[in-house]
Amino acid sequence: MKISSIAKSIVAGLAAGATAAVTAIQDGTLSPGEGVTIVLAVLGAWGIVYAVPNKPKTSV
Repeated sequence: MKISSIAKSIVAGLAAGATAAVTAIQDGTLSPGEGVTIVLAVLGAWGIVYAVPNKPKTSV
């Protein structure tokens, strides 16, 4: 099964954003700084995961 770089980065962005959002909501409010942190986590995950190439298949 081949997973594209775009699919990997979308899943990583959702995971990073969800993690940051859960942490930010712990006190019951969402401040602008926490919102920026969530956005930066998503964008950072998208960029970093998209830039890393998939491991090539090895023949056995």
